[in-house]
Order: sequence, then structure tokens, then C-alpha cells
Amino acid sequence: MPEPISHLLYLHGFRSSPQSTKARKMAAWVAQLRPHVVWSCPQLPPSPRRAIADVEAVIAEWPTDRIGVIGSSLGGYYATAVAERTGCRAVPLNPAVEPARDLAAFIGETTAWHSDERFDFEPAFIDELRALRMPALTRPARYLAIIAKGDEVLSWREMQARYRDARVKLIEGSDHALSDFDTHLPDIVHFLDLDR
Repeated sequence: MPEPISHLLYLHGFRSSPQSTKARKMAAWVAQLRPHVVWSCPQLPPSPRRAIADVEAVIAEWPTDRIGVIGSSLGGYYATAVAERTGCRAVPLNPAVEPARDLAAFIGETTAWHSDERFDFEPAFIDELRALRMPALTRPARYLAIIAKGDEVLSWREMQARYRDARVKLIEGSDHALSDFDTHLPDIVHFLDLDR
């Protein structure tokens, strides 16, 4: 049986932030019930290359066999890249599967969800996203993908196909934001051995 997670990383989605509802709920759960767990939820820059570099700097001293990473949407894509590079466990939440394709429409100036901050999503970032894509999951058992059929942004069928050999919790209904996140928290906690 793997060791319980001692270090937990949360990666937000495109245009999102550590102020997202899921990130704040997860942070509050850790602070209240597992205060000994090291928690990090960095603000990720628009550049995927820089985002992964920032994440790698955060986890550089962490014990890879005791890291858990949770990622939502684009953060799920990043979480998968981190898990493939380190061997840690990952919980992608409605993960982006082909963000280089899907985010091409957002090239130019855009705004963040949780502030009025504007930022440029540059054409070069599409190539940076392509460079992070893994052809296949090397150890599917290290993943628990939580996928909502009601996702209004991404294709649940595409997500399910990408994580088909992993553990998948396929939800009837819900939405891209997983507004019912609280009901899935016990599954996340159990998968990461945070319930012991």
C-alpha cells in the first residue's frame, strides 16, 4: 500500500486562480483536517512552459512518492504532465485533453476569472502546450480522473478516452466547474490515502 500523501499540489485551470471555488475548498479541507500536509496552489502564468517550470520549482524538494497533484481543466493537463515526469499520483478534474487545439481561439488579450487582470495569451503558448503532451499514460493506476458528462466546455468522451485505462469517476450531469465538488471530495481523499 502506498504511503499517504504528505505534499499536495493544486493546479488551477485556464484564466483561473488559487481563488477558484475548488482550490479554496481543498485548501480549507487540508488546513482543517490534515494540517500536517504541505499544501501549495500557485498562481500559474499564462505560458505553459513557465507554468511547468514554476510547478517543478515548488516540488523540487518534495518526496515524489508522497506527492499528490490535483488539477482542474488545463490544470488537469498540467497535473498529468507532472505525474508522468515524477511518478506521483494525480487527480485530473474535467481535464483538458487537447488544449493546444482548444485554446487557439483565445490567442490575444483576455481576462482572468477572479479579477479584472488582463493578460496576453501568445501564439507561442500553443507550441508550449503541444510540447507537454504525453502520447499515453505510462502508469494509469496513478490517476483518478473525475469527469462530468455535463461539462459544457470540454468533451467528456474525449476525456474518458484519454484516461480509459486509469480509474475514472464518470458523473452524470454536473458541469465544467464541478459545482458539486463537495460530493467528490471523499473519492479524492481516499485515492490519495489522505483518509488514514
